[in-house]
Amino acid sequence: MAAAKKKKDALESGTVALNRRARHDYEIEDTIEAGVMLLGTEVKSLRTGRASIAESYASLEADGDFYLVNANIPEYGPANRFNHEPKRLRKLLLHRREIGKLGDLVRRSGYTMIPLSLYFNNRGIAKIKLGIARGKKNVDKRHSEKERDWKRQQARILRDKG
Repeated sequence: MAAAKKKKDALESGTVALNRRARHDYEIEDTIEAGVMLLGTEVKSLRTGRASIAESYASLEADGDFYLVNANIPEYGPANRFNHEPKRLRKLLLHRREIGKLGDLVRRSGYTMIPLSLYFNNRGIAKIKLGIARGKKNVDKRHSEKERDWKRQQARILRDKG
């Protein structure tokens, strides 16, 4: 019941999909917002709140544009034979200057572009928030977990004393 309420709250705020593991697996240094080129049936499927960006990433292709790879937007039932491919490449809409800057980071510096959230803005346009990230090693993940536990413990101690 609580999960259904969370999903309803997320849809009212415009958020369709979140990538919860991104901050655990990657060290996010910067974020950027991009538009997503979608088909009509994909937009309808997103409006029902069914999408997954957990295993997806943005890739710079040979034509010089970024594409969203491995994002799952399931088929829209009533569309019948006019449906879309659920895991097709989706072009990301960025300015040329941003593409150049991000392309250099991805190619030379070893960064990865990970989608953090997929949502509709206040004008009803589908947007994706991308994180420019480096992968964490297991040691870093354990360190982050210890830090989070310590902060939680500190808050508990301060709350009990206060």
